[in-house]
Amino acid sequence: LIISNIIIKYYTLLWPLNSTTTEYSLKKYPIHFFTCIRNRADVIYDFKVSFFTMGQLPNFPWNLLERELENDSSSELILDILKQTCLHPLCCKHPPSVRYRRLFLSQLIKRHEASGREPLDELYDALGEVLGVEEGTECYKSYLLPCGEAVSLSESTAVISEGTTGLVTWEAALYLAEWALENTHLFTDRTVLELGSGVGLTGIAVCRSCSPSSYVFSDCHLSVLHRLRDNVQLNGLDNQNSPRVSVEHLDWEEVTEKQLREIGAATVIAADVVYDPDIIGCLVKLLSKILRCSANGSPPDVYISSTIRNPDTYNSFKHQLESSGIQHEVMTGPVTHVFFYNRQATIEMIKLYI
Repeated sequence: LIISNIIIKYYTLLWPLNSTTTEYSLKKYPIHFFTCIRNRADVIYDFKVSFFTMGQLPNFPWNLLERELENDSSSELILDILKQTCLHPLCCKHPPSVRYRRLFLSQLIKRHEASGREPLDELYDALGEVLGVEEGTECYKSYLLPCGEAVSLSESTAVISEGTTGLVTWEAALYLAEWALENTHLFTDRTVLELGSGVGLTGIAVCRSCSPSSYVFSDCHLSVLHRLRDNVQLNGLDNQNSPRVSVEHLDWEEVTEKQLREIGAATVIAADVVYDPDIIGCLVKLLSKILRCSANGSPPDVYISSTIRNPDTYNSFKHQLESSGIQHEVMTGPVTHVFFYNRQATIEMIKLYI
């Protein structure tokens, strides 16, 4: 017990729970999200989903775990949580970062020891295993879909890596994926083009759950495209099976109307592409080209999901849309919460048309 406490204190000092690194910098959903949890299975499932998305550790339902431990003298719940996280086959195949697993296990051991139970060998074995592993520059986050499948993504452990923010998943992409799951008719049997696909969460979720005929992932940053291709292959998507999938280099300033017609998208989506005032002009020009490239005689449906971090930048985007003859409609209405992320962020979805 003394050794385990030293280990826990050591890693808490090295990586405090309010760390600003990738796995902790994005707040998760509000704590009231847990109020619907009523039984042990729900507690285990929430630990599993939070763990694989590398959610903020302080936002795990530790209080519910402690309450369950007060009413049960066995260590079965702790062992079940361990089996659904660090010992789960998904963790062996696509593990969260080493640092994150160390901290998670340290917190789990802390709660187990506080309950006064006998030491659980499996906990210390799991911690000992990750202590012997070096931290890399990449890790995996896995998002569970309603169908039970997981979207696993290789991401950078840094928010900004190789000069781009495109190597991590952002809130607007998660929201767009949730919205797509509730509006499958806009994707089913259609060719879909995604702008600024990043690591690929939204597109892979759409391909898995919305049955598009074909899906075109796109980005312009070479390191993002490399990671994107890896993630597409990682999730079993290719251009040989349905949906037919391709990953394209798409430079917003150089893409031609001919290229857009060849793609023939009936639905175009983008998430978190409105963040830099310097690129708004070329983005609006691209959207204007897209809306004027009819697929099967009608313009495509275009949807943009944005986290509004800087209202001035976002308002500038809307103003330039208007100046280019592009109108927009804010898509309102709740979406079913599928993924765990910061729902306190201001996210807006708009539909564009001319």
